[in-house]
Amino acid sequence: MRSVVTPDLLHLWLNASVEELRKHRAELNALNVFPVPDGDTGTNLYLTMASAVSAVNTSTAASVADILSVVALGARRGARGNSGVILASALQAMADVAQEH
Repeated sequence: MRSVVTPDLLHLWLNASVEELRKHRAELNALNVFPVPDGDTGTNLYLTMASAVSAVNTSTAASVADILSVVALGARRGARGNSGVILASALQAMADVAQEH
């Protein structure tokens, strides 16, 4: 099966994601997130995604599957708080599926 996701499209999505999290982090920080309303959900999501994007920007990964593997590793290494760990887990799941296909 041919993938509709190209490396270029993936890079665009990653950079747009980190930028949107940066722009909306105060709004996300204001959310009352279970179980503890700690006021840093947006910051944690932004920093985790920024770590993932930084890892990709310094790698030589070229295929979608390899890029997603680097993204997942960068996110796991830079995960902040519960929301960051959840985001890193979701990115790892994407990488796992991409490696299977």
